[in-house]
Amino acid sequence: MDIQITKILTTVFLFLVTAIMEILGCYFPYLILNQGKTQWFWIPTVLALAAFVWLLTLHPAASGRIYAAYGGIYIFSALMWLRFVDQVILSRWDLLGGLVVIMGALIIILQPQGLIR
Repeated sequence: MDIQITKILTTVFLFLVTAIMEILGCYFPYLILNQGKTQWFWIPTVLALAAFVWLLTLHPAASGRIYAAYGGIYIFSALMWLRFVDQVILSRWDLLGGLVVIMGALIIILQPQGLIR
């Protein structure tokens, strides 16, 4: 298997940026609806979700394999958001689950004839 570190890092980075845009697209409405923040937060909501959709078009292919790998990166990103934005200390179960999904995503990404060609 010919592993190219640049392609792997680019793919993981693209997944991370996509996940952040998706989280932001959900977080801003949460702030508006649950915490009474300004209605102007709808503007960054729309921008984040538009960026999320555009970023999805940059992934290697629209397939279940990509969405499965992205799901693992999304879960990891959500846990990092929980820790660093929401300031919640992660439990050992959160950390173990995050490790499991990252490993699963990497197995999908690195498999022969997988996402890195």
